[in-house]
Amino acid sequence: MIYSQDRTKLRQQYLDVWAKANNRQKLEPLEQLIAEVISDHPEYHPLLKNAEAAIDSEFYPEHGTTNPFLHMGMHIALREQVATDRPPGITDLTRKMILKYRDSHIMEHEMMEALGQILWQAQKDNAAPDEMLYMELLQQLASKT
Repeated sequence: MIYSQDRTKLRQQYLDVWAKANNRQKLEPLEQLIAEVISDHPEYHPLLKNAEAAIDSEFYPEHGTTNPFLHMGMHIALREQVATDRPPGITDLTRKMILKYRDSHIMEHEMMEALGQILWQAQKDNAAPDEMLYMELLQQLASKT
């Protein structure tokens, strides 16, 4: 379900997983990943306690607001990339980067800048994300740290 194009369904999945996690219910592997990412973001917990607000809220960057669902989704995407080594080499690169950052959450935030740039360009060009350019950006990031 995390790959749905339906914003309401995607947001509802976050709400459902967080409710299950808080009720100590058994979580499927993808649900566990979502719950971990939510747990890493206590600033979003109040929003997730209000289902109506969570589903209906609009988040406009021009108003200085971050979309918490997009933000958490990018964390999930990065963790899945590392777990599957897609694009090839990202797992090894991430292992090297964590030794320098020493905080995986901060490291992911840095990586999200590159991911966001690649996704924005792909959307603009109506093309698949350029994995080679993405890896180049991550390599540059790794060499800066």
